[in-house]
Amino acid sequence: MKSLVSYYSRTNITKKLAESIAGKVNADIEEIIPKVNYQGKLGYARGGKHAIQEKIVDLEDLKYDPKDYDIVYLGAPVWASKAATPLISYIKHNEGKFSNVKFFSTAGSGGFESTFEQMEKYANVKPKATLALTTKEVKKDLFEDKMTDFINKE
Repeated sequence: MKSLVSYYSRTNITKKLAESIAGKVNADIEEIIPKVNYQGKLGYARGGKHAIQEKIVDLEDLKYDPKDYDIVYLGAPVWASKAATPLISYIKHNEGKFSNVKFFSTAGSGGFESTFEQMEKYANVKPKATLALTTKEVKKDLFEDKMTDFINKE
């Protein structure tokens, strides 16, 4: 099965999870890079505002086309109980190209349910599985079992 892991990560927590998933399923990996700067305190505030507004932002050029894959894993951190703006922008940019998806997200504490609902709304497809992990679980490598269950769900 040809797999793609597409993710956005501001602090490398979601990146660590994305790379782990990609390694397990032998997937191509696409880091979503926004043309908007979300780094630092100002970037953090901008990100929260953009998430609340569900703002679509410009992205750097992408390497892979999701329609070429049997399954696409989509991941991002939770921002203001929503998916990080760059991931929503990626989904919007690739509208109609998703048929088989799994969603993963990271957060300090919560907001996962509303994040997954938003991702489903934009992708216009119900995910085969979702994976929600706290920053602590990822930092301390406490996610192997949950990740394996997520990957194996049909």
